[in-house]
Amino acid sequence: MRDGGEAASVLKRLAAGPGRAERLTHVEPVPARPGRTGAWPRWVPPEVLAQLADVGIEQPWIHQIATAEAAYAGRSVVVATGTASGKSLGYWLPAFATLAIAEAASPHRRTASVLYLSPTKALAHDQLRAVSQFTVPGLRATTLDGDSERTERDWARDHGTYVLSNPDMLHRSVLPNHQRWARFLGSLQYVVVDECHHYRGVFGAHVAGVLRRLRRICAHYGSNPVFVCASATVAEPAVSGERLTGLPMEAVTDDGSPRGGVSFGLWEPPLTSYGGENGAQVRRSATAEVADLLSDLVVSGVRTVAFVRSRRGAESVALTARANLAEVDPALADQVSAYRAGYLPEERRRLEAMLHSGELTGVAATNALELGVDIAGLDAVLLTGWPGTRASLWQQAGRAGRSGAEALALLVARDDPLDTYLVRHPEAIFGRPVEATVFNPENPYILGPQLCAAAQELPLTTDDYEVFGSTTERVIGQLVSQGLLRARPRGWFWTRRDRAVDAIDIRSAGGRTVQIVEQETGRLLGTVDGGAAHASVHEGAVYVHAGESYLVQALDLEGHAAIVAPAAPDYSTFARDVTEIGILGAEATIRWGAAELFRGWVQVTHQVVSYQRKQLVTGDILDEVPLDLPERTLRTKAVWWTLPDDQVAALGLDDIPGAAHAAEHASIGLLPLFATCDRWDIGGVSTARHADTGCLTVFVYDGHPGGAGFAEHGYEAAREWLTATREAIAHCECSHGCPSCVQSPKCGNGNNPLDKAGAVTLLSAVLADH
Repeated sequence: MRDGGEAASVLKRLAAGPGRAERLTHVEPVPARPGRTGAWPRWVPPEVLAQLADVGIEQPWIHQIATAEAAYAGRSVVVATGTASGKSLGYWLPAFATLAIAEAASPHRRTASVLYLSPTKALAHDQLRAVSQFTVPGLRATTLDGDSERTERDWARDHGTYVLSNPDMLHRSVLPNHQRWARFLGSLQYVVVDECHHYRGVFGAHVAGVLRRLRRICAHYGSNPVFVCASATVAEPAVSGERLTGLPMEAVTDDGSPRGGVSFGLWEPPLTSYGGENGAQVRRSATAEVADLLSDLVVSGVRTVAFVRSRRGAESVALTARANLAEVDPALADQVSAYRAGYLPEERRRLEAMLHSGELTGVAATNALELGVDIAGLDAVLLTGWPGTRASLWQQAGRAGRSGAEALALLVARDDPLDTYLVRHPEAIFGRPVEATVFNPENPYILGPQLCAAAQELPLTTDDYEVFGSTTERVIGQLVSQGLLRARPRGWFWTRRDRAVDAIDIRSAGGRTVQIVEQETGRLLGTVDGGAAHASVHEGAVYVHAGESYLVQALDLEGHAAIVAPAAPDYSTFARDVTEIGILGAEATIRWGAAELFRGWVQVTHQVVSYQRKQLVTGDILDEVPLDLPERTLRTKAVWWTLPDDQVAALGLDDIPGAAHAAEHASIGLLPLFATCDRWDIGGVSTARHADTGCLTVFVYDGHPGGAGFAEHGYEAAREWLTATREAIAHCECSHGCPSCVQSPKCGNGNNPLDKAGAVTLLSAVLADH
């Protein structure tokens, strides 16, 4: 699309269909922006400048210059500028210059190296393709990941000067075997941490530990690398970068790249007939709505990517769109495809080439296409539901109009309290900074295992207190008392024969993963986090893998395996659980009139007690089957609020437990707007009278041992968070409560009891300063 008028007219045509006008709740014009360039740094070698000119880079944007100057001068830096703003050049310049100079000084010996880390293998491979177009002296680039052959790993270790990898590989392979990587690590000049806003929650805390382990190993071999963090969108970039790396960071946020204008629409699917859980109304699914919109855009010749949260959802959108288009013109069906992680590299390359050439007009993609894959010429982006953060929203929306042309973006709400709130409160999206990246690197449940891994790599000393943070001394003491570390004159040593890293899954804190094994063949189908295994792969559960259904025959808790057999049941299964929560201690409190808000430590006791079988077609409950699974306890952080009995009585509520329960569900649904989390990262408990407070209490807690930082952010933003929660419930069109406001897809009590009107009354009372 050439201009904003055309993008706006396309959006107007989409909303002109039957019954669609009321679905478009808001259109936000995002203005275009001209580019601002500067002079090349004087230290960039002429041969590097010549190669950049050969690929069409004539002058750098101002943020590229600022990033490069800081890194080359030895200052760690985080660049936080928009999608497709060319952040890569900011770290290429110092890396290429350093490698070229080192090669000239010592042509037969590796004296400089660069490590690039990304959250996904796909992004690292895309970066490799970009870097490989240059033949800078001293530049020997290669990827290092779980798919690398032994010969490729050996070459990277012995000869590579620009190694592209991920935190998982660094954690499990490079650092535990650092002696073999001594020459590479001893010459390490730069560590690039790309898409750093993805390192949040438990994953972010673990990656922070891994990077601190990397720093101490590098120091052992005589290097002190500069860290360059890059993100299209991250709040408080210097603070986030310092929390991630443990080093002071300089922030570059003044984006000098040009940007085309965007017409950004918010779209809410309509309520359908009653038929949800407990007879509640449900909205038309966002995937069905997006499939229709994608079909309309392809018919109009508008190149479009539709982002869908799951692989299965992406395939469903593509199939539905192809079927829609085949009814119009069979030839149009071939212009749509799915694109997701899990495809073979050659298949992804083929799809990307088809997009470039225009042979493909529409793509339904997971975020495999969000992270930096350079697809130019797209006209429109459809987002199937809120992607979790404003950071991801702008990352995905930025895939359209990448060449500076005008573009269209459309956020289609899912049946979820947060989506419902956002499409009716555009001010919560536009003109607001992105979220802070929330993680706690000093969480003892994460720091402890990381210190064990560090001790096995090199004995810990008191010098490491500064590297790992203020709680390090106390956590080391706990590890010694547990027999995991032993004090010796040279420091603290790992006591076991097994590898400390094997007990750490840096992307999870839910305990050891459970393997899903096919009974007849012994084939490993997949894994599930230990914390989720009781609810998802209990005996009798329906497990879906790659579109195929299986029934769980047995869950072996000691062996950490679930045995499954192929099946085609006409029902799905939903676990029912009982959760109790006890307050261990409040760390902070604030009074709002009669209500009181707390933040502190809690212990959550959770037990899956049964599961329901629901018919697939009708959603009817067939039966409920008891389970005999052990209790699990979780010591974590929570935010909670209370209201005294006399105040509750004065409200005249018909169903006090239902009102508290509905408020709890909606609060969980809205917290991701204020803390960088997913609703599945947090849990909640509500009660009309809690034993520890003696009055009505609603808890929202971090679902990870020791907490991940989400409860703290909920406490700090409590008034704004709970106000948004009340508005999301009050403004929902449903009569008695639905998945868009107070029903939860993970409720262990079957969404019963719930009182939508009572929740609004209760939250109004909590927010009123008497």
